[in-house]
Amino acid sequence: MKRRKYLFDAGALSLYYAGDTRVRPLFEEIFEARSEGFVSEVNLAEFYYKTGQKLGAETAEVWYLQIRRSGVKVIAPDEETTRNAAQVKIRHRTKLSLADCFAIATASSQGASIITTDPRIDEVREVPTRYLAIERRNRFPVESKNG
Repeated sequence: MKRRKYLFDAGALSLYYAGDTRVRPLFEEIFEARSEGFVSEVNLAEFYYKTGQKLGAETAEVWYLQIRRSGVKVIAPDEETTRNAAQVKIRHRTKLSLADCFAIATASSQGASIITTDPRIDEVREVPTRYLAIERRNRFPVESKNG
């Protein structure tokens, strides 16, 4: 049986730490080795700095290390992924942030679906995407913004 593959953006990582019931089962699949999980280094950096801004550097550091030590594979961009991210940015220059483009390029290289809170990633249809809408009052701890 082929295992499912998920790539998490910063917003999806935030939902995990917020205890969101839509994303928790995906992480459980990964922790139980029933699925594969990925995050781009770029998106992990985005998660870290946004968490640090909202909740402080100590929380950002703890969560960052937890992700690194989990079953989620942190993928550094290589030459091909960097080029692909740049090409996605050219196609969607005003719609997507560069971090979004790295998520798309990394998901493509890993054969993964993106799990995201950003409707723009879902709208561009570059790779399979599972969009998780969040209510305005529940934007914790990372708000998805273009930039």
